[in-house]
Amino acid sequence: MTTGSSSPQRRPDGAALVIAAILAGIAIVIFWQTSLMRVPPVQQRVGPTVFPYIVASGLLLLAVGTVFSAFRNGFPERSKDDYGPIFWVVGGLVGQILLLSTAGFSIATGVLFACTAKAFGRGPLWQTIPIGAVFAFVVWFIFAKGLQLSLPMGVLERLLTTGSFV
Repeated sequence: MTTGSSSPQRRPDGAALVIAAILAGIAIVIFWQTSLMRVPPVQQRVGPTVFPYIVASGLLLLAVGTVFSAFRNGFPERSKDDYGPIFWVVGGLVGQILLLSTAGFSIATGVLFACTAKAFGRGPLWQTIPIGAVFAFVVWFIFAKGLQLSLPMGVLERLLTTGSFV
């Protein structure tokens, strides 16, 4: 005759507990920052603090639910990470950040697009960089000319809008 529980004891999901702590931390920061807002007496009841409090409450509920799921082992087992695609996406982001001020929005975002496409197993870089640059130029044109918002201008933007490289 055996004594004790018939089901083996499993440890709580550590990654889920970390995620719950991060969600709770973000919720606490939102509560704290919102409580510091100066609100005119006219807007005390329903004003600019309502929505941040709703978001923070939702994040706190998600954190509590994540803790319960972590202790009940309610998450499926995670597959092993494939770091190659992660490095491609992160490399594309770093490339975009480094190229934004020199090459401009279209080329920098074209590099990000190409690296992300490569991470998902699509086309060679020589083909996806121009495709991404064209899409990014259309976005730049809509924002810069249509909405009058400022995005970094580079060689491609100058050439296609003013007709010169300078």
